[in-house]
Amino acid sequence: MAKKIYVATFGCRTNQADSAYIRESFLDEDFQETESAGEADVIVVNSCTVTHRSDQQVRQLSRKLRRENPTAKIVVTGCYAQREPETIARIPGIDAVVGNTHRSQLVTIVQGLSQPPSTSHAELAGIYRDDFSTARTIDPSPAHQIGKRTRPFVKIQDGCDSHCSYCIIPSVRGPGRSVPPEAVLSQVEELAAAGFQEIVLTGIHIGTYGMHLRPKCPLDQLLARILENSAAPRLRISSLEPMQLSRRVVDLASQDARIAPHFHICLQSGSDRLLRLMRRPYNTAGFAEIVERVRELIPDAGIGTDLIVGFPGETEEDHRQTVEFVRRMPFTYLHIFPYSMRPGTAAAGMSDHVDPEAVKQRSAELRELSALKNREFRSRFLGTRLRVLALADTENGRRVALSGNYLRALIDRGTAPNTWVEGTVIGELGEDLVIVECG
Repeated sequence: MAKKIYVATFGCRTNQADSAYIRESFLDEDFQETESAGEADVIVVNSCTVTHRSDQQVRQLSRKLRRENPTAKIVVTGCYAQREPETIARIPGIDAVVGNTHRSQLVTIVQGLSQPPSTSHAELAGIYRDDFSTARTIDPSPAHQIGKRTRPFVKIQDGCDSHCSYCIIPSVRGPGRSVPPEAVLSQVEELAAAGFQEIVLTGIHIGTYGMHLRPKCPLDQLLARILENSAAPRLRISSLEPMQLSRRVVDLASQDARIAPHFHICLQSGSDRLLRLMRRPYNTAGFAEIVERVRELIPDAGIGTDLIVGFPGETEEDHRQTVEFVRRMPFTYLHIFPYSMRPGTAAAGMSDHVDPEAVKQRSAELRELSALKNREFRSRFLGTRLRVLALADTENGRRVALSGNYLRALIDRGTAPNTWVEGTVIGELGEDLVIVECG
């Protein structure tokens, strides 16, 4: 009987692409995927370490999975496993801790674990992890992606050469490196041939795509090649750093409807003083110019951003500058993150911490502003025709769908996932949803 694999994923879209690679590597060895951790022979927890909360969640889930399945082999991999493997190895019941440097060896590591399974789990887990001094390649995204996802992620880039003062990612993901364009094209073509209607290009710092390849192949050239050589109905670009969002990418998106009119451009703060402390290589004036160019060329584009609240030394005046800057910008949604100290980063040594109650209040104010901006953006489409892609999820008795400009819609529940629907927007339900009358 085939052994069963269960994969739990934390974190970003890049992690989700990594989990697709992990699943595929086990399936290639005749494992079967299961949606029940309780019946799995092998459980892989693909971790995140962006915040202390994500670390805590990984530890909690790992313990819970062991309680639910006393005999499975449990392996923790991903960014937390890369950053702090000894902490995870001390969790009772963990069999192996596999850092990002060894993810491609995960199946071999699991197959080498002692058999039959130990029920005592008294020994510390084995640790498989080193530095990224020789990192040059990337685990490819599988063309055949398993599961219910209707919008598969294709990882085109990994790692980061920037060293923002708050960010741990360069040390747990390694240096920037890119998937060769031919491999990306092959993955996209196979997914399009399999019938997927939207493909998401993702990575840690995808605006730097192709900068380390020889010959170089910047992101706009990759997009142009995909559009020319594949039948993918829609491409969506994952989050971008403002200094890496080239005019050519925006121009291409304005000219070809197959690129989703949606840009997530990371801001982090509306205070130039804080941007300098964060080691962000731009100021608010430069950022505004980029966003305004997107809005000028693509008037209906969805434009999102990230904001860190409570960075060390953030004053009430810094916060006010952020609020006013965000209010002026044509954002359609915000992602708000309370600052989380990461050991090993430059910001971890800063002593001017912000009072937690102030962080809570400032975060609430920005979330309220985000809701207002999203509501104003949604209301522009009331009474108009909107084309959306049906997803696998359902809510309030209807199927969830997504527009090119990142508006969530509720459509007829009977619509099959991965199906295009065009209809009239007849109203709203809740803060985030647009109702579409199918027709």
